[in-house]
Amino acid sequence: MLNGRRILLIVGGGIAAYKTLDLVRRLKERGASVRAVLTDAAQQFVTPLSMGTVTGEQVFTDLFDLTAEHDVGHIRLARDCDLVVVAPATADLMAKMASGLANDLASTALLATDRPVLMAPAMNPTMWSAAPTRRNKNILTTDGIGWIGPATGAMAERGESGLGRMSEPLEIVAAIEAHFGKGPLSGRHLLVTSGPTHEPIDPVRVIANRSSGRQGHAIAQAAAGAGAKVTLVSGPVALPDPQGVQVVKVETAREMLAAVEAALPADAAVFAAAVADWRVAEEASQKIKKGAAGLPTLSFVENPDILATISRAAGRRPRLVVGFAAETSDVVANAAAKRMAKGCDWILANDVSAAAGVFGGEANTIHMISEAGVETWPRMDKAEAARQLIDRIAKQLGPVAP
Repeated sequence: MLNGRRILLIVGGGIAAYKTLDLVRRLKERGASVRAVLTDAAQQFVTPLSMGTVTGEQVFTDLFDLTAEHDVGHIRLARDCDLVVVAPATADLMAKMASGLANDLASTALLATDRPVLMAPAMNPTMWSAAPTRRNKNILTTDGIGWIGPATGAMAERGESGLGRMSEPLEIVAAIEAHFGKGPLSGRHLLVTSGPTHEPIDPVRVIANRSSGRQGHAIAQAAAGAGAKVTLVSGPVALPDPQGVQVVKVETAREMLAAVEAALPADAAVFAAAVADWRVAEEASQKIKKGAAGLPTLSFVENPDILATISRAAGRRPRLVVGFAAETSDVVANAAAKRMAKGCDWILANDVSAAAGVFGGEANTIHMISEAGVETWPRMDKAEAARQLIDRIAKQLGPVAP
């Protein structure tokens, strides 16, 4: 997918720097060549030896390296590539770029490059939201810099969490692939649903579930990275929008169905959202109060079955329809029955019982059920599961006819 692409990776000095070793591995798996520049601070987390081992290239650290600079090496580094990726992009590196400073190899190469630059920020949430950082980001955006994240999550500091976490390596890879605009799903339109739905009981209460949306959002990001045009219909989540994806935000199951139907036609649809099966028959216009009358009585009606509706949409059905089955017992048997009942092509089943840690967690164990049978994938993080699914979808659809 990135065969022959030359990436200059500039590694800033943050704890997330350790993830760049995996990022390099992922890029090389896809055929890219990577050369790395480590700042002084980055070398506190990643050594030149370890980075050189995974890149298979000389690692650059010193602006005044006599061996590299005999032919103005910082200029050559800055321009002998197709793309510059800064990960982690620290507040310090952002400030240097926005101000045009060039007092080390990393900042000098960034000022000297005439190639596109993508930055993957990583810093404490307070630093990310600070006025100088926001000002620097606006300047850099105006200058044409592209952004990957940041994501929301736990920080290295004990008890700290929020927006500022560096995007995961596979998310960065997907953004790089999307930048080059080619992939096995180029010319295809994928429709993805994600997150929970919220079904109102009264103005302050809803029926919901524990879905975080991480798996659906990861699928949308992986699809965009594979070159697809992606429409993501998302229920309420606390996640940033995936890069390069059209996001339609909804609350209820009925809103989600309407948005899905409006997004058709699509070559493939992946229904990863955890849609509420029921809603109250009549939403109260005012908050239901406790009182002498005792507990309120709620009557329920079924929500529309989005997966079944699209699987049976004559004339508008996507060529490939993929559903998810969130089960707490008899996972494979219940999911196989669901595939037959809904009429979809594939079902990806997972155990969402509390012990499995799937809802709200970072990892997933998937059983892929199709007409060919059951295939159990090893436990993996949700971004990797998304990439595997997108690889399967790309092979199933094949390239677009010229």
